[in-house]
Amino acid sequence: MGGLWATTTGRMASPWRIMADLDRLRLTQILSPAFPIGSFAHSQGLEWAIASGAVRDGAAMEDWVSAVISRGSGFADAVFLSMGRQAGADFAALADLYLAYIPSSGRRLEAAELGRGFNALTGPAAEDLPYILAVARETAPLRVPEVDVLGLYLQGLAAQLLSVAVRFMPLGQAEAQRILAALAPVIADAAQRASGAGEEALFTFTPGADIAAMAQDHMETRIFRS
Repeated sequence: MGGLWATTTGRMASPWRIMADLDRLRLTQILSPAFPIGSFAHSQGLEWAIASGAVRDGAAMEDWVSAVISRGSGFADAVFLSMGRQAGADFAALADLYLAYIPSSGRRLEAAELGRGFNALTGPAAEDLPYILAVARETAPLRVPEVDVLGLYLQGLAAQLLSVAVRFMPLGQAEAQRILAALAPVIADAAQRASGAGEEALFTFTPGADIAAMAQDHMETRIFRS
């Protein structure tokens, strides 16, 4: 039997399974670095780190992204994403708390711009939110395990940062893909730790990345907005 309901074995797939598969495809689309919300215009301070020599090669780049995801802004974002996906989430309060965690005006601009772009593409909602909370609101109804949602978000963040290095330093695309593959255990661990977490799990300890985000705001010549 052919058609939408058929599987490769000829057995009928359940409507729930088909909806879950469609939700997973939707999630993969909206969390792809290629989703056109303007993320290519932001480096989260990485441009300054490369220009200043703090990040010089692939090994340093891998360390930088690993730190961001495991104990920096990436991990904090994953916790906020989890909190925003919980039933009855207070987005106004979460937005205030999220903005308090942002270390620089450039990062605040990034959160606002990406949030507006994401909202415009996924269907205008009643209010604009910082990007990570807009993602939480959009993904909360999807029939996908939360750890998968967080993992795909963090992988997209890693890919975005690596694309900055490909464009701004001598890092080839093959090396960037090697680094992304090597970061898989870090991404999976951060997603597990953040899944179901609450405000008590929020922390960051990446002073170098935070300083870079602040310094980025004052670069006289720059490619990226943050």
